[in-house]
Amino acid sequence: MTTYPAHLDPELIERLVDSGGGALPHKMGIEFLELSAEHSVARMPVEGNTQVIGLLHGGAHVVLGESLGSISSAIHAGPGRIAMGIEINATHSRAVTSGYVVATCTALSLGRTLATHEIVVRDEEGNRLSTVRMTNILKDRAE
Repeated sequence: MTTYPAHLDPELIERLVDSGGGALPHKMGIEFLELSAEHSVARMPVEGNTQVIGLLHGGAHVVLGESLGSISSAIHAGPGRIAMGIEINATHSRAVTSGYVVATCTALSLGRTLATHEIVVRDEEGNRLSTVRMTNILKDRAE
């Protein structure tokens, strides 16, 4: 079950609940466990998200990281504003073939126009699998 901070934009909560975090994260089985601008956590099954030789797909790591970084940035942006990714990179350090992975998103910089997060993806034993860094631009929502 996801915990939402009290100050979270009600419209953002509604979009998260209605979409499961978006069509792609929903299809990939991503579950959001904690959400805030400073610290967010999600998990994702390996099964269904593997590449041809059975390893968790590197792109799945990035989708998990970008989902957390984008939502955390949108929370920071606040009501009437949006977050859009402008840069993302990932370093994969280790492979996994089963179970779940857990991603922890930590804010590196939360400004008025930019938000940068580091997302660390780990296996169930706590081994670091990948490190994702993402920057979002924060803008007023067009009416």
